Amino acid sequence: MPAFIAPARFTDAAAALAQVRAIYSGGLQHLRDAMLRFVAGESLPGRVRACYPFVRVHTHTVSRQAVPANAGLSYGFVAGPGRYETTLTRPDLFSRYYLEQFRLLLENHQVELEVGTSAQPIPIHFSFAENDHIEGSMSIERRALMRDVFDLPDLHAMDDGIANGTYEARAGEPQPLALFTGARVDYSLHRLRHYTGTAPEWFQNFVLFTNYQYYIDEFVQLGHEAMMDENSEYIAFIEPGNVVTRRRGLAAGASATFHDLLDGSQGTAPPRLPQMPAYHLVREDRSGITMVNIGVGPANAKTITDHVAVLRPHAWMMLGHCAGLRPSQQLGDYVLAHAYVREDHVLDEELPLWVPIPALAEIQLALERAVEQITKVSGPELKKFMRTGTVASTDNRNWELLPNNTPQRRFSQSRAVALDMESATIAANGFRFRVPYGTLLCVSDKPLHGEIKLPGMANHFYRERVEQHLRIGMAAIDILRSEGSSRLHSRKLRSFAEVAFQ
Repeated sequence: MPAFIAPARFTDAAAALAQVRAIYSGGLQHLRDAMLRFVAGESLPGRVRACYPFVRVHTHTVSRQAVPANAGLSYGFVAGPGRYETTLTRPDLFSRYYLEQFRLLLENHQVELEVGTSAQPIPIHFSFAENDHIEGSMSIERRALMRDVFDLPDLHAMDDGIANGTYEARAGEPQPLALFTGARVDYSLHRLRHYTGTAPEWFQNFVLFTNYQYYIDEFVQLGHEAMMDENSEYIAFIEPGNVVTRRRGLAAGASATFHDLLDGSQGTAPPRLPQMPAYHLVREDRSGITMVNIGVGPANAKTITDHVAVLRPHAWMMLGHCAGLRPSQQLGDYVLAHAYVREDHVLDEELPLWVPIPALAEIQLALERAVEQITKVSGPELKKFMRTGTVASTDNRNWELLPNNTPQRRFSQSRAVALDMESATIAANGFRFRVPYGTLLCVSDKPLHGEIKLPGMANHFYRERVEQHLRIGMAAIDILRSEGSSRLHSRKLRSFAEVAFQ
């Protein structure tokens, strides 16, 4: 074990965070040093272990202090009297987030925060630095011995029972303070590197998902254009392989938050793209835009949102193509989803179908305003090419070929106006993980009405609509950012006895 750091109580958020940093960095260095010795062939004396730091709060009353600045927030307070606790990881990455959560707990409850070392081990795999691959030089026999010396990931400590509302603390155990434990967060950070080809540090607080590469091509072009503008609000554009393009005229060390990242390695473009490549327009305060091509299908949509959720973004939105289900729709029309038919099946166990997925007014209004702003059309004229309605998501790409018209009948009964394979999954996982969500789709075909994409039609359609659609999504983020992120985290997403962390 690393040198023991005694638990301490704090009434200052910054001091509490400093203690978290000390415990975490000491444990990480302990594991890394031991791993280097192990890889070199040294026999270590016994088991090597370091544990996550924890933060704990005790409250004795259900009432909260009336702090005007916190009055409208749906987070930052515990549900009632008791002991609440969570393990923490990566204070370097989550410093801004942790400071805010600590500050709100101190203000709302006027109690001390206790920070100490938990009993939850840090798996050795999560101690490696971004570009560490030291385990690759070991023989198969030596790797097999790792289990005897180090703690490996324990999936029992990483489930989503808290987020799903199924977790029940045993007698004497503290109630959860956050949706995710430190180990669960580390697991997702590890997965994000694998699936997106970029480091978690680059992810921004507003995320766009798409199911077509055409949108990514436009985003890349807009990203590089922004980097040529010395007055751009964005300081860097990041592509898979952590390839960094700095804003023109940005001096070395000018970014306090991203100084080490921007001034360090510029990355290397991968020989092939990862499964769900991510691209990041970075702002100094992390309120920029991340865009991910999730490909086609609800499995990818669930996978990526399962992991992006641990970063606690302010919002994520789906921009993509869909099948129009109404005769009056034209190719290129927009659909603003205000309800979802969930036939994707990937979340049926975690989020039963009887759970409604509500539309969030803040996102809906921002998207509608963005459509008006970019198209220069408003009022009744806007309704000619944008319809607000129910979107159905299916896990069967060839749903229209099923016998007896069964899917068509169900979609008609649900009053659906459009169909895709990802939007309901992204919205449902946003609801499940308390991440504000929205969907704006573009009609690319109408299979029920004999209008399928032919090559020439597709090329024309993409040229006409993709850039506009992407600019609408980015404009919606500008609107949400200007209105303040605290408004976004709606009470609609919070349960009866909710965790305190946003």
